Amino acid sequence: MLTKSQIKLITSLKQKKYRQQEGLFVAEGLKTIKELLNSSLQLYHVFTTTSFQINDEAETIITEKELKKISFLTTPNKALAVFKIPETRKINTNSLIVALDDVRDPGNLGTIIRLCDWFGVVDLVCSNATVDCYNPKVIQATMGSITRVNISYLHLENFLKETNTAVFGTFMDGENVYKSQLPNKGVLVLGNEANGVSTAIEALASKRISIPRFGQLQATESLNVATATAILLSEFKRESV
Repeated sequence: MLTKSQIKLITSLKQKKYRQQEGLFVAEGLKTIKELLNSSLQLYHVFTTTSFQINDEAETIITEKELKKISFLTTPNKALAVFKIPETRKINTNSLIVALDDVRDPGNLGTIIRLCDWFGVVDLVCSNATVDCYNPKVIQATMGSITRVNISYLHLENFLKETNTAVFGTFMDGENVYKSQLPNKGVLVLGNEANGVSTAIEALASKRISIPRFGQLQATESLNVATATAILLSEFKRESV
């Protein structure tokens, strides 16, 4: 049975300030929770309508009605779990790093985390204004990949200044990525959905790259940032195969 204090804690975790304050985040759905349980993440508690057969002290069986009270989903999916936010590991600058300059959409960030996992990018660095990776919508979109990518929030401009590696900025007027020589290490920077890479970060790009438009009318303004990430990572990895 759910207690009032449990309901209060879980619902508060929808907001970033309480996630940071408590050091906890929410994951929903059987598949996602099972992925997280099989990772190095520490479980705080799971509330479920169907038992995971784990430590009884960390599991509470609840009704579907109770699940609806705490779920952030329109249609709750059997279970909700609370996990401890892990400590960020040291960034490996001797590999390919993806950097996000104020990406704001949770779905985009979740997809980019999955792409990093798919293409073997270990480190994802985010500007402090980028959406929180422990936002419930981001967690949902990662489908468990968040456990396999080291995500760091930092002052992006300072990080790029101090990192002794090539910085690849993504711009509409950059060099055609299909004709570019791409190394197996460096920092690939992707910008905000509406404004692209900021002026301060643009100044630090050692190489400007772009994905050319092939449409006959050349009318499409830009690609979705997650879609662009997929294409660019595919090209970087193709070069290193």
